[in-house]
Amino acid sequence: MHAPEQERREPPAARTRRERLRSASLVALVIVVTVFAVLNVDEVKVHWIVGSGHAPLIIVIVVSLLIGAVLSYFADRRAGKRR
Repeated sequence: MHAPEQERREPPAARTRRERLRSASLVALVIVVTVFAVLNVDEVKVHWIVGSGHAPLIIVIVVSLLIGAVLSYFADRRAGKRR
């Protein structure tokens, strides 16, 4: 067996302007979403096909967003198979 060679590690490269902008945009988006969630905690009546119930508005919005994203994903996959 040979002795392990010591590796020279370079200092981490400075973040590029694009990476800093992306990070700042992500932080801004998180702040906006958080404020949006805090402002939409009122209970709303939700009508289902076979009844109704109450839920916080932000939950209704998030569930609707997730359902839309899932349906879009499957529609895109199905369209991709036809090409």
